[in-house]
Amino acid sequence: MRILLSNDDGYFAPGLACLAETLSSLADITVVAPERDRSGASNSLTLDRPLLLRQALNGFYYVNGTPTDCVHLAVTGMLGELPDMVISGINLGANMGDDTVYSGTVAAATEGFLLGIPSIAVSLAGKAGGNFSTAARVVAGIVRHHQARPFAQPMLLNVNVPDMPYDQLQGREITRLGKRHKAEPVVKTVNPRGETVYWVGAAGAAQDAGAGTDFGAVARGVVSVTPLQIDLTHYGQMDAIKQWLPQ
Repeated sequence: MRILLSNDDGYFAPGLACLAETLSSLADITVVAPERDRSGASNSLTLDRPLLLRQALNGFYYVNGTPTDCVHLAVTGMLGELPDMVISGINLGANMGDDTVYSGTVAAATEGFLLGIPSIAVSLAGKAGGNFSTAARVVAGIVRHHQARPFAQPMLLNVNVPDMPYDQLQGREITRLGKRHKAEPVVKTVNPRGETVYWVGAAGAAQDAGAGTDFGAVARGVVSVTPLQIDLTHYGQMDAIKQWLPQ
């Protein structure tokens, strides 16, 4: 089995190294990740300049681009054979609810899915980053299960793992995306040159975090596994918009 790993925290991130080490006994691993932290890059592709591919001393490849660039470059030009799976992470911090729209971690996995490859985005749902090995073990379990019982069609899974020791996890749950409150306002300040600058505010607190949501599962110490799709069509509004638009 061949697995392509990427992330949005950069090729030097500890979560990526932990995941690569854990999965190395299960598959041939290739790592292609951004040269720096590209959190929040979403599904952006770099189209205005060429990309550079370099290799670090630990064997990981890194690209001066986005997470999506990394997977796209690897699958469509770098690798001699298609990977059997694309895995993005382990991200430091959760990617739940509305986060998935902005997340570079989810974007890297999404690119694999769009290219027809089963893909997983995995995040450690905490700020301390003390239990990357827990998330790595969860992913390894999914990979082993996929090896034994391959899913019938390409899948895109968003996995959020509570930041706790593996033996304290309270199971796994298939969830839907929750929803956050409106984000905090931008923070206005002045830089050393006297220019007014703005920092993007923090994400809002969870609003829809009840039973069945990713937020709800993680809060109970349960691994959240959310199947994602790319079709953004709002089917429930199609008839209403058709009646509303001028003829």
